[in-house]
Amino acid sequence: MGGGDKCLRLLAGRPIIERIIERLKPQVSGIVINANGDSSRFAAYGLPVVADRIAGFAGPLAGIHAGLEWIKANRAGASHAVTVASDTPFFPLDLVRRFLNERRQDDSLLVARSDEGVHPVIGLWPITLASAIEDFLKREKRKVGRFAEEEGSIEVYFPKTEIGGVLMDPFFNINEPEELAKAEMLLKEQAR
Repeated sequence: MGGGDKCLRLLAGRPIIERIIERLKPQVSGIVINANGDSSRFAAYGLPVVADRIAGFAGPLAGIHAGLEWIKANRAGASHAVTVASDTPFFPLDLVRRFLNERRQDDSLLVARSDEGVHPVIGLWPITLASAIEDFLKREKRKVGRFAEEEGSIEVYFPKTEIGGVLMDPFFNINEPEELAKAEMLLKEQAR
């Protein structure tokens, strides 16, 4: 995408992260942003910004770890965190409810699955997994999917959703300029 934060790219005139926050806010009791570097670039959102606690930019799993640790320190009594990728502007408006309906026990890790495959960055994470994630990362393993597999995660299926008259993966993510253009087109069609 040419560098910088993908979530700050404009999608239909608004930063992608605004769309993420807008979709997630009614589903949760609070939101924390994981980002490294100067946190002031997210100041407009009025949300806590936490950097990775594991050095070396270890990827999304380090971000999940940072979020879980922040919650442990700042939200007494919280047992779980929902995670979403900051480049998935169309994730379901009932994401959290669907995860909670599928939870079989308190320490279950649930991850999203769609027709496109498993989306382990999008999940319901028990706070108690923070130390296991840290151990995993210290063994120089970084893949969220690998960690989820080792933890025996439960996959929760989400069907395609209609966006702008097109059936789409609900976890369509924006990684390239062409995908951003496609998301723009879908939102324009949806607004008609």
